[in-house]
Amino acid sequence: MFYYYALYKPYEVLTQFSPEQNKKTLKDCIDVPVDVYPVGRLDYDSEGLLLLTNDTSLNAALLHPKHSHERTYLVQVEGQITATAIQMLEKGITINVNGKSYRTMPAKARLLQAAPELPERNPPIRFRKNIPTSWISLTLSEGKNRQVRKMTAAAGFPTLRLVRYSIGKLNVAGWESGELRKYSRKEFLDLIF
Repeated sequence: MFYYYALYKPYEVLTQFSPEQNKKTLKDCIDVPVDVYPVGRLDYDSEGLLLLTNDTSLNAALLHPKHSHERTYLVQVEGQITATAIQMLEKGITINVNGKSYRTMPAKARLLQAAPELPERNPPIRFRKNIPTSWISLTLSEGKNRQVRKMTAAAGFPTLRLVRYSIGKLNVAGWESGELRKYSRKEFLDLIF
């Protein structure tokens, strides 16, 4: 039997079930059948939407570059981001991937006028009175390791908080951190592709 889940992965949780260096893992957050695994990754210091399934053919399809489905991230950056930086993110920016220069594909980027409604992060971002922050929405159709963080840093605005908000039409609007939802195969496919 195949299972299809979406999780709002909390901050400081490894995207794996096996223990590592006394860090929290998915096993500490959710209870799913033993053959269910994450589709892709979401870094330890990132939070938000994570897909899980035991349908290996779907897992392979979701991760293959030819199925470049859009993923939107809500990103809190250090500083008041500029229109120039937003344009750099949209056009593609050079980052380091495995020791080599890599030019990112064009993306959709926009400044958010207000902080998005998201669950509180635990622990919260350290508040610094003299350094403003901004929130942006960044939509990518590729997924290199730590790409969003590398992109915002290359544009001059380091990432403070990173939340994967959506994959395809599936988003975490109104979800709580750690919330797990189960879907039928049809629901899952309709939302993701």
